[in-house]
Amino acid sequence: MPPTGDALARRYRRLLIGYPRSWRRARADEVVAVLLDAAPPGRTRPTVREAVNLLRHGLRARLGRPGSRTVVAWAALTAVICGLFSAALASWAAWQTARPLPGRAETTAIVAEVLPGYEVGEIRPGSALFTFYTQPLRPRNVDSLLLGDGGEYQQGATEAAATGTAPATQQEIIALAQRRLGETGWRVYAPHVVPEAACVVGGCASTGGPRDVSLMARRGDTGFQLWLPAERSVNDTYLTVSLSRAAPPAALPAGIAAGLLGAAAGWLVFGWASRRTGRPHRAANAVSVLHTFTLLLWWSPVLLAAPQTLRHHLDEPHPVWHPLWEWLGQPSLLLFFVVGAACALCGLGLAALPRRDADPLHTTALD
Repeated sequence: MPPTGDALARRYRRLLIGYPRSWRRARADEVVAVLLDAAPPGRTRPTVREAVNLLRHGLRARLGRPGSRTVVAWAALTAVICGLFSAALASWAAWQTARPLPGRAETTAIVAEVLPGYEVGEIRPGSALFTFYTQPLRPRNVDSLLLGDGGEYQQGATEAAATGTAPATQQEIIALAQRRLGETGWRVYAPHVVPEAACVVGGCASTGGPRDVSLMARRGDTGFQLWLPAERSVNDTYLTVSLSRAAPPAALPAGIAAGLLGAAAGWLVFGWASRRTGRPHRAANAVSVLHTFTLLLWWSPVLLAAPQTLRHHLDEPHPVWHPLWEWLGQPSLLLFFVVGAACALCGLGLAALPRRDADPLHTTALD
């Protein structure tokens, strides 16, 4: 038995935490003794390679697949995606604590504060913090969310428009807005210019024509966007102000807490199913296939949406960041999540079937 007071022995024992408790009780002393015998004189800490190997093999044993080289990676992918979806759901719930969107009176006051002397003739208050085709999401919209229209579930905003002949140029209006926003306590971002572009099958290219300009700012939980089109629209709109709300304070802690809990639950459920379906389980192959399909369906939207959303955030200022679920491709690709969840539930149901070695008749026949 290795000396328990030896620092190296204690550190080796800590690295065996990945192994199941029953395994540690039966073999920990033997393994630590072998490691100590192989260690050179004077060593006080395990090498990085030893630490990684002990943790990796321990997790494989805990997951019921000591001979598998990929089970830890599968478990990690499952835990991470479960954590991300849990965090997104919790942050969505926390969003419901945000203040309602600015009404007509608040919008009029902000426009008068930022653009004194400019009259907005039309104010369209947002109907909800998040809307589906500008309206609150309702149960009857679920089929549309599933069948390709999920991208229309977007953050709501209150909009005000000024029509007629612009009393100043784009540059003058932007300069006025920047100065007034800074004077009234807003955090102002650099103007974003959108050049006119012509798009063909191979992509889009600037034509060198007129440019739309937007200016964004934030004060407290309110996001501000001023949009100046290069050419007036059909209804002679030359200026649009959009006001939105930022994520409430509860969104971040709720997302972190739910993400950690979801990741832990995903790991534990995967470990249970992995141990249950070790050979000779009658549905082992089916459970593996269903699990593969689940991860493919759940990770594909993330791998598609996250880079695009990041690129979008880098291309233009964002006083109010897009919510977490949009980074995960939801609800734009909600059907992928639903089908993946169905595969996961079927796999767990099959994993719960009795093992063959638990069947008394099967055991008797083998004997």
